[in-house]
Amino acid sequence: MIPWSRADSRPHSFSGAAFGRPGNPFWARTLRRWNVACWVLFGALFAGLALTERQGGNTYAALALLGCVMLSYAVLDRFPGNPVLRPYTYLWVLVLGLGGSAYFWSGYAALFIVTLPHFWLFGRTVRASLVFTGLATTSTLTGSWLRKGWSAEFFGSTLVSTLIVVAASVLIGLWIHSVVEQSGERARLIEELERTQARLSEAHQRQGAADERERMAREIHDTLAQGFASIIVLAEAAREGLATDPDRSAQQLRSIESTARDNLAEARELVGSAQQSRVAAGSVARTLRRTLDRFAEDTGLMVDAELADPVCDQRTRIALLRCLQESLANVRKHAAASTVNVVLAQQPFGVELEITDDGRGFVIGESAGFGLDGMRKRLAEQGGQLTVTSSVGDGTRVLAMIPMIPTDRKVTA
Repeated sequence: MIPWSRADSRPHSFSGAAFGRPGNPFWARTLRRWNVACWVLFGALFAGLALTERQGGNTYAALALLGCVMLSYAVLDRFPGNPVLRPYTYLWVLVLGLGGSAYFWSGYAALFIVTLPHFWLFGRTVRASLVFTGLATTSTLTGSWLRKGWSAEFFGSTLVSTLIVVAASVLIGLWIHSVVEQSGERARLIEELERTQARLSEAHQRQGAADERERMAREIHDTLAQGFASIIVLAEAAREGLATDPDRSAQQLRSIESTARDNLAEARELVGSAQQSRVAAGSVARTLRRTLDRFAEDTGLMVDAELADPVCDQRTRIALLRCLQESLANVRKHAAASTVNVVLAQQPFGVELEITDDGRGFVIGESAGFGLDGMRKRLAEQGGQLTVTSSVGDGTRVLAMIPMIPTDRKVTA
């Protein structure tokens, strides 16, 4: 029995605040209980007026006025219409009903006390609530004065008690209004916070999806793409050497087969969304050595390697291997080098991997490839950094550094 407005699906608010709004179950329960209490009190007043007052014209008039007030309240409660007009219509009926009851019924004070909160429940603003409270007070005192005249009873009890009750009603109404306003503000802030949290969660999800796509792109570039590029180069060389150097071509075909098998395994890992790489745990120096041996076998370039063997975790091993693979792929595709030097060293601040070649070099600012940027991001994820030094005709130097716990374990691979 809450006074809802069907026009905008919002209940009539307490002094225009967020009293009883659908998102506030506490106030909704409060209004339901208040409505039940009002109907109980209205019924008690009607029964008391009908049974205790002497039957006559005044009693019937008082009963009719009380019935009009109850009917108007029922219409407002059961058939809400315009959210502004309907409550104010009821309040006007209540003002006139209180004045008439004070004139016809000596027990009007009970009705006056019961209905005073309605001016705060259905007044859209504090000002409207105060105005209707003042009108109801004036109407009630006028009706009582017309019935009693300028008597001592009117001045001694009626006027004083009415003003005391009205003053208490105003104070309580203003206090509740401020409480409800604060509650509405808190509710608004909570809703805003929830919306912000939802937007933040969506942003995190989008960022997570973007990061995962970037990670997958980097893994594909560093594994499958490099493998396919190697297969293409080896296939072209094998085709050209079939007639002149069949043994060399056979070796290149074996390298193609091995690279294709590695690519297939990497593809299965990526499709399975595996979080761990196929890079086996163990010596990082041996892992890099196998990669260098295959590179030398496939390209025929001279490879000079000095590899320490620091104790590395899996992520560091993978990062070092991917940096080496990317650097060797760039040497094969772009450098036209004859010699490649690789140094893996343990430093007090971490581990360093240096790859240099004597190729044609390039202008770093004009490099638009994905490989160098991917290496930088991979190292940055572990707090490391990538330094690339090159100029046209002077070869290229790639230095990858990853911070790690110092260790004294160093061997030559």
